[in-house]
Amino acid sequence: MKTELVQSLTQTFEGHAQQTETGVEYWLARDLQHLLGYSKWDNFLNVVSKAKTACEVSGHAMADHFADVGKMVDLGSGSHREVDDLMLTRYACYLIAQNGDPRKQEIAFAQTYFAVQTRRAELIEQRLLDAERVSARKKLSVTEKELSDVIFEQTGGNQDFALIRSKGDHALFGRSTQAMKAQWKVPDSRPLADFAPTILLKAKDFATEITIFNTREHGLGNEQAISKEHITNNEAVRQTLLERGIRPESLPAAEDVKKVERRLASESKKALENPGALDP
Repeated sequence: MKTELVQSLTQTFEGHAQQTETGVEYWLARDLQHLLGYSKWDNFLNVVSKAKTACEVSGHAMADHFADVGKMVDLGSGSHREVDDLMLTRYACYLIAQNGDPRKQEIAFAQTYFAVQTRRAELIEQRLLDAERVSARKKLSVTEKELSDVIFEQTGGNQDFALIRSKGDHALFGRSTQAMKAQWKVPDSRPLADFAPTILLKAKDFATEITIFNTREHGLGNEQAISKEHITNNEAVRQTLLERGIRPESLPAAEDVKKVERRLASESKKALENPGALDP
């Protein structure tokens, strides 16, 4: 398909988008009918019906994406008549395109167009999740550094930091740091946290923040007292996770956070070098 045609169809499709008063994007089915090359409304409704079924099968509420509405049409003699129409979300348009006749050039374009748009959305979502995990890992590093400093302030040395952190891990996971490293296949030279999913990074960070606060607040001055506090806090966080159906030791390892960080940095660099590109 020629570039000019692709650009024209894209602009035409996006140009028919409307918005509700609350800012929800939608298309009218009778507009989409012609955009997708269907001259007869009844034939188009057959495609819409298949799309509705696909919507339900995928677990989405059909009413959230297909809304019955009326539309006034000009009969050509100065009179008007209301005809049935549908308000469609972008997802509904995607399903209609997927269930249309691929022999139609417009359908072929729409199927490719929505596939690309969907993939772009998936990539954006994944990048956001990756960025959140990298941020959570950095935050935990800062918090653990603060705990190390607090241990030094309260005890006169921070040689017990690794021991206290290890006891916290055991309380959170119900097993030792080394056992979790073996389970997640973490190299001996790497911290367990570099392979922890975001939810556990935030759990460890929260428990550590409480330990820091209470160590200062109550003047805990030795390893035993600080360890007891850290164990209690991690046990409390573990219990909260268990009550919400999350068993820390049963979660799979996440991708090496260092690799994720390098990938995000590389993608950002490419975006700066090629500001007009869609996806790397």
